[in-house]
Amino acid sequence: MTTNIISIQVIGRKILLKMPKTEVDLQLVRTIPYVRWNKQTYTWEIPNYPGNLEKLKGHFENRISSIEIMEELESPIIGNPPIKKDEVLAIKTRAGRLKLIFGYIPQLIKHLKTIPYHRWDTKNKWWTIPYSSQFEQEIKGFCDQNQLKFFLETEVSTEDGIARLNPSQVANYKNCPKEYTNKLEELRYSANTAKLYIPLFEEFINHFPKEDMDTLTEKHVVEFSRFLVTERKVSASYQNLAINAIKFYFEKVLGGRRKLYFVERPRKEKTLPVVCSEEEIQHILSSVVNIKHKAILSTIYSGGLRIGELIKLPIKAIDSKRMQIRIEGAKGKKDRYTILSKKLLDLLRVYFKEYKPHYYLFEGQGSTKEKPLPYSERSIQAMLGKAIEKTGIQKHITAHTLRHSFATHLLENGTDLRYIQNLLGHESSKTTEIYTHVTTKGFNQISSPLYKLDI
Repeated sequence: MTTNIISIQVIGRKILLKMPKTEVDLQLVRTIPYVRWNKQTYTWEIPNYPGNLEKLKGHFENRISSIEIMEELESPIIGNPPIKKDEVLAIKTRAGRLKLIFGYIPQLIKHLKTIPYHRWDTKNKWWTIPYSSQFEQEIKGFCDQNQLKFFLETEVSTEDGIARLNPSQVANYKNCPKEYTNKLEELRYSANTAKLYIPLFEEFINHFPKEDMDTLTEKHVVEFSRFLVTERKVSASYQNLAINAIKFYFEKVLGGRRKLYFVERPRKEKTLPVVCSEEEIQHILSSVVNIKHKAILSTIYSGGLRIGELIKLPIKAIDSKRMQIRIEGAKGKKDRYTILSKKLLDLLRVYFKEYKPHYYLFEGQGSTKEKPLPYSERSIQAMLGKAIEKTGIQKHITAHTLRHSFATHLLENGTDLRYIQNLLGHESSKTTEIYTHVTTKGFNQISSPLYKLDI
């Protein structure tokens, strides 16, 4: 390569620079923010920020052999035409995110940075934001105002991964050691955590049928993690949970030093919670005829309870004098109080006279005074599913959606975020602040700045 051959290629938001390795030129390139060397293509990759191209032209001047400016980006969807500089492609992903691919549009980048949980993917060169119809319309409206063409695609499902090991189909299946379950109890891990950790750890040890547990090392953890991604095709949250279950064995059960395993942990995609409107909550509760079922769903919504908190709620937790519900040993081993609605109290009194529970406020089948049994989570989700089916609501609604709706409706009715945080039992105010991004209150009072322009 001779010293006078310099080639520059501009592709969307990226400038590709090929040049000889001379110290003066390298010093100039290294002064540009976010520049990086691509050892596969032997090129310098420079962000196409304002002034960067002019800086290169001014430095290299007549030594530049070619400058190629491409106004199109390669589409990430096979078979689709390239993306032009006045186009924005939005892809609704299966992970509940909106992926945005476009050329260098500073105003759009600035707008995306105002959206919660926005993320720039440096490897793939695209932006992602949590998906919601509100954000979709917001981006579409921005494109309309700025004469940009907006295209929306839905991510096609990839081929499903292989199934999880079925213990009945595995010869010499290794069960979770007693030391593991004992340590979970000793450290007071919740029943839900144990229910998740134990099968995950069993999947790990049975992935290496010829290995004794004593011989499993970091190498096996890395190999198993890679298997989950490439073969099982599990979600990021599943992979993270599996690693935590394995770490629990090495660090807590074996008493090993806390260790950072060289496993590339997936970045969990942040999504916005699904929320029902007050009208939708009304339709759901009105569609429930059984008084016990109505009382269960009303209690979750009225107090913003987690489903696990609801089923463990004793009768004594209802304080009709102070109009409060006491939740003990909630997430993070914390106790808290939440509000007791007068309307809910009246409903609970009718329910109580008919069902006469013994210890838990809501008890399951076969519950007796001597052996009270809590209502099952699965039954609650099933009962809610039937209610939603009757209403015809198309949203993906779970019992936790009622809790999200409780918080959002309080916010829309003027309740301070600090009070909502206490009622929900959130450790951090940042967790509660997410509801400011799903509320629609005040949207009808906001006018687009376009109305001021004469167009």
